[in-house]
Amino acid sequence: MRRQTNHTFEVGLCRPAASRQTVAEAIGRAIGRRIGLRSAAACALGAGLIGCTLGPGAAPKSGAAKRPARSYTIEQFMDTTRIWGASFSADETRLLVSSDQTGIFNAYTVAVGGGPLEPVTRSTTESTYGVSFFPKDHRVLYTRDAGGDENNHLYAVGPDQVERDLTPGAKLKARFVKWSRDDAAFYVLTNERDARFFDLYRYDAASYERQLIYQDDVGYEVGDVSEDGQWLALGKPNTTSDSDIYLYHLPTRALQHITPHEGTATHEVAAFDPGSRWLYYLTNDGAEFTRVRRHELASGRVEEVERAAWDIVYTGFSWHGKYRFTGINADGRTVIRLVEAQTGREVPLPELPEGEISMVEIARSEDLMAFYVNGDRSPNNLYVLDFRTQGVRKLTETLSPSIDAADLVAAQVVRFKSFDGLAVPNIFYRPHQATPQRRVPALVWVHGGPGGQTRHGYSPLIQYLVNHGYVVLGINNRGSTGYGKTFFMADDQKHGREPLWDCVEAKKYLASLPYVDPDRIGIIGGSYGGYMVLAALAFQPEVFDVGVDIFGVSNWVRTLESMPPYWESFRRALYREIGDPVTQREMLVAASPLFHADKIRRPLLVLQGANDPRVIKPESDDIVAAVKRNGIPVEYIVFDDEGHGFSKKKNQIVGYRAILEFLERHLASR
Repeated sequence: MRRQTNHTFEVGLCRPAASRQTVAEAIGRAIGRRIGLRSAAACALGAGLIGCTLGPGAAPKSGAAKRPARSYTIEQFMDTTRIWGASFSADETRLLVSSDQTGIFNAYTVAVGGGPLEPVTRSTTESTYGVSFFPKDHRVLYTRDAGGDENNHLYAVGPDQVERDLTPGAKLKARFVKWSRDDAAFYVLTNERDARFFDLYRYDAASYERQLIYQDDVGYEVGDVSEDGQWLALGKPNTTSDSDIYLYHLPTRALQHITPHEGTATHEVAAFDPGSRWLYYLTNDGAEFTRVRRHELASGRVEEVERAAWDIVYTGFSWHGKYRFTGINADGRTVIRLVEAQTGREVPLPELPEGEISMVEIARSEDLMAFYVNGDRSPNNLYVLDFRTQGVRKLTETLSPSIDAADLVAAQVVRFKSFDGLAVPNIFYRPHQATPQRRVPALVWVHGGPGGQTRHGYSPLIQYLVNHGYVVLGINNRGSTGYGKTFFMADDQKHGREPLWDCVEAKKYLASLPYVDPDRIGIIGGSYGGYMVLAALAFQPEVFDVGVDIFGVSNWVRTLESMPPYWESFRRALYREIGDPVTQREMLVAASPLFHADKIRRPLLVLQGANDPRVIKPESDDIVAAVKRNGIPVEYIVFDDEGHGFSKKKNQIVGYRAILEFLERHLASR
């Protein structure tokens, strides 16, 4: 339950891999598993700008606060376009991307030299995401599910516009892995044989005929295929904080455990090198933060490669191996490092205003690099860098033209000390109009997970709330990723207690700020964050004045028992993190707000996707009914065409407007 977003509620409860990731990387990897991406673009989706870091207990920067020149409607905020992903065409003249510019995600191409997005798909009902150009022609791979049910299929389409489902069948989930080195084939994972496990197939790029090359009956996770087609790197989660890597030799079917260790440590597959000599992987073995190691396939020799003061969350190579790129989770932002693989010389990346480079994708020629820039006041925009000339071209302008970025708010990193002295990091937004003379309401924003991270980066919902006068404190309570192994493990089997108490201390911190009204502080969150909202109202009923729960868990026993079968590889690890519904049922009941809903006394808003496979609709149905029995104001919105997250603009407009209207009625007017 550790894959989730920080700002948009698209992916959340129940991460299917035991890896220490940032939220941005969690977004990318979760969507990658969900829709079939496996690239630097997927890994880095959603990262952004950091701002300043303050010491424990310090107040945010003051400065000259002023009321913004203009307040904006939710329609204006949602007029902003979301875009992500990048795959170069065979001739490197176009990029394949995914965008919701029509109100729903579709696959598009855009010229490297600039120009409008040209649609590849034109769905009006189902969110559709680009995966990859074919490397030798103009065909395209893309993926979609049905109404957010996460049963993604992989599709191919050519210039004739005839769509072909490459993974047909009911209730199966498929994921594109990578292209073969000779471009004659590509690899795909599906769980069609057994819903619990993913088998690896090799598809012929011309005929689409396929061959089963690896059958999983244990619960390993295919991390990468070597470029010579001889090796698989397999991940095996033990707990949410401990995992191992195995090498599988395809010709002999020999399996080798390459990460034996003592104590708790994560080991995550990064990539085989282009020469099929080394497997690069990430580990925090013997340390607080993850670093890069490599394992020599022939000898078994292990070498240290790269480390940073924070978690390194991914590393990979350009096609011919000229460049190696690395992403670092530096206190709530992603820092990209690009080096020449042979010399280790760092390649300078362009300096751009208002944002950080949040992903890279290097063309096969290694002459061009696509990348995104994301900031608190500026959503993802796509750029192309020409290594030969060092010229940079901006390809998109995604912020609504009706919004002046100066009216929006740049976030800061702030820290306060919790009840036991632990320093808790947060991403903090102060409205322009908040002053000691005009104190404003505030919200504690709780990320999903558990184990996610609230990060810098553009959020239309957060900016909408801040623009309308709400202070927002995005808490990274204990158990969040990005702050070291000890901090990450500090919530294990303590849900509803210590992590929640951090949120209570966050409320006290907000109440201490001279421009916050201490009598108007609420709590909001999605997925696991939604659980924290319900837990706050049930277990700390006098602390927060309102709660906004976006598809949150109300009954841990039911949620753990109803996990989708394809999470089998992660099931036991998750039980060790949250609790076992068989042997620890009493503990889970004690931590489940539904069984304590009679104590809820504050107004509650609940939003839910009807097709959510992670937090199923009865989780919200039951808590709403229980709170109604208390005679407490409760509002409930269900989206029939969404799953674990709201991907369609029409639904986001309805849901986000409802959140503000609820807060205006029950918090701002107190």
